[in-house]
Amino acid sequence: MGKILVGTASWTDKSLLASGWYPPEASTPEARLAHYASRFPLVEVDATYYHPPARRTAELWRERTPDDFTFNVKAFSLLTQHPTRPDALHKDLRTALGERPKRTLYQRDLPPEVVEEVWDRFLSALVPLHEAGRLGALLFQFPPWFPPGESNRRYLLRCRDRCRPMRICVEFRNAAWMDDAHRADTLDFLAAHDLPYVCVDMPQGHPSSVPPVLAATSDLAVVRLHGHSEKWASKVIEERFGYLYGEDELRDWAERIARLSDRAAVTHVLTNNCCGDNSQRNAARLAELLDAAR
Repeated sequence: MGKILVGTASWTDKSLLASGWYPPEASTPEARLAHYASRFPLVEVDATYYHPPARRTAELWRERTPDDFTFNVKAFSLLTQHPTRPDALHKDLRTALGERPKRTLYQRDLPPEVVEEVWDRFLSALVPLHEAGRLGALLFQFPPWFPPGESNRRYLLRCRDRCRPMRICVEFRNAAWMDDAHRADTLDFLAAHDLPYVCVDMPQGHPSSVPPVLAATSDLAVVRLHGHSEKWASKVIEERFGYLYGEDELRDWAERIARLSDRAAVTHVLTNNCCGDNSQRNAARLAELLDAAR
């Protein structure tokens, strides 16, 4: 069994702060991150999907966590071909778009030089984490309208190369990548290019649903557990991720993750059922089960 790190996809969302998971004395951002890092070795930063991080923020994350703590960071929406609000861009880049930009922007709406500047600023902000050995992987989660095909495979390689020496991992939200007709080719392609596949557990039957296939396509394996909320299509985050895994489910996942870790040097497991303290409770129990399996 390789090394397994278990953590959650957030440490600052409002429902977690209101849940009582943090002790009263953890009342500042610094104290909350320190408290979280005393209980988990890994966290995923999702806020960077909505707004590019500032370098000073990454420096503070580095300063407030132990040397062996790991951050996975979700790629900014514009870089994964998602719609992006103009106000999420840096002010000087917004100015370059003129007085009336579209309500939402895609890469194709921006001049190439602006897109390159977004790449540069996103990656340079994370250099403090990377240089400190605290940056695990950049999570590139692609949208349902990103199907398997030659042009999209080329874009995956561009993302990999653009981020080097930082590494990326790849999560799909288009089920065709992992259907019977494409699964083997998808996994072979990722393995041939040393791209870690992000294994997911999520509600099925939706346009974004990908089956829970566990595969190691690099020395790093990544598992993200989104839960099985009946309101997956809701725009209310607490409804979409409002799910608590039961003991039998966690035991099943612990067995599957243990087998997966035999095929990777390091496995990252993130619970993303972020509603109240569901994610923290499930991650803590899953870590106990995985420790017992060693």
